[in-house]
Amino acid sequence: MISRFYKKRNPVARLAGELKAYAQALTRNADAAEDLAQETLARIYETPDIPDDSTMAKRYAFRTLRNLYIDNLRKQRIRREYSSQQERLSSEDGGQKFDAVEQLIVRNAFEQLSPDHREILFRVDVMGFKYDEAAETLNVAKGTVMSRVSRARTEMIKVLNQSSVRPLKQRGNTKN
Repeated sequence: MISRFYKKRNPVARLAGELKAYAQALTRNADAAEDLAQETLARIYETPDIPDDSTMAKRYAFRTLRNLYIDNLRKQRIRREYSSQQERLSSEDGGQKFDAVEQLIVRNAFEQLSPDHREILFRVDVMGFKYDEAAETLNVAKGTVMSRVSRARTEMIKVLNQSSVRPLKQRGNTKN
């Protein structure tokens, strides 16, 4: 079994230098290229169905590296957008003032959502993506985005209602 494992991965192992060169061309950064090539090799070694043919294995390896590179670019873009949006939201008054407790309650509830619910709420409610834009970004139908947003909002409300943390005073209540 070990020899079969080694034989199956050996064509890919020989590609390490070529993968690193390709990653360098994509990233233009030696450290990022090294990380990307290593991540690609790790991903390939975890995959049980690597092609036995060296030509097919090479294609598979390069396609995997390219897909990881694109995924990393998307993650970086989303992080930048999130950071800029957070700065914009914190600097805007918008006619509403949220106290620190309310912000913590909402953030805590948001963090308790599943990753899928957080992603769709972030894109639509925080970033202001239209349903069409979110659908295109996620490569799904507009109706799918709409139903995901609905389910995520319902879950967010449920989590908020279950929270035991409440603001000390309610808005508009001036009675002491």
